[in-house]
Amino acid sequence: MPFAEGETVGPYRITDRLGQGGMATVFRAYHPNLDRYVAIKVLHPSFKEDSSFLARFQREAQIVAKLEHPNIVPIYDYSEHNGARGAASRRKTVKYPD
Repeated sequence: MPFAEGETVGPYRITDRLGQGGMATVFRAYHPNLDRYVAIKVLHPSFKEDSSFLARFQREAQIVAKLEHPNIVPIYDYSEHNGARGAASRRKTVKYPD
């Protein structure tokens, strides 16, 4: 796991891990200056050396950050912290009907 609970990553404080998939781990974090929680998607270290994958991930973050639509989660930030690349987005809770 690239980040630990309570760790400060840029302006964000990691609060917990939300999930993990094949290419990234998603953390819940708090941004105290804006008083809001975000989800931070951090690429797995195994992709760190793949320059084409890193470029694609950054390009995706830049493109999605320009979009505004109620069905698209906005990207707030994209950066690198101690070699780990990630994007911060609005934390969205989805409720499914029973």
